[in-house]
Amino acid sequence: MIPDSNSYFSVPHSFNAYLSYWDASQGLPSESELKDMQSIGLKLLTEVKSLEASCLLQLRNLDNDAKAVVDFLKLQSRKVDLVLQHVLENETQEGKKVNGMQFGGSGINVTSSFELTPGDYYKTHIYLHTEVVALLCICQVTQCHQINPQNDSSPAWQCELEFSQILEDDVEQLVKASLAVQQKMLKQRKQNIEKQRR
Repeated sequence: MIPDSNSYFSVPHSFNAYLSYWDASQGLPSESELKDMQSIGLKLLTEVKSLEASCLLQLRNLDNDAKAVVDFLKLQSRKVDLVLQHVLENETQEGKKVNGMQFGGSGINVTSSFELTPGDYYKTHIYLHTEVVALLCICQVTQCHQINPQNDSSPAWQCELEFSQILEDDVEQLVKASLAVQQKMLKQRKQNIEKQRR
């Protein structure tokens, strides 16, 4: 369970997620069981991102002459991350695809072509392309409502899911990604304001 999940904020962002129904009668997996459920590719991406974060932190402590090296290594690590994520998402996906609209350290909001029942649990794979995040967690549906008329030939639902079991490293990745998305939004807003003033 995520402690004090209300302390995390969410940001609007488009991403892909895949949901597989999780039978709540079997209980939630432990952290080690959740790790065992990860594919080899997902474990590899998590390990690579953890190693690069540690190495880049050490490199930042070097003098200013190392900045070019750090920037180059960041570029190289991003290339590796992008390739790994592409390979991961092109694997045969388990579950039904939904379109993510918002995410944060405590949960996700999605648009679905099928109705989700509040209280139900789902094993969830999340892929944030621009922030190069891929993870597996267990979510619980907290809200779900139809967002188009019932006579529409392709009904859609907007649903909110909160994390019930997720690895600490993955929460950290989501928090960092949400901050990065927020910074980009603020930068874009500033640029738009400056354009209007011209």
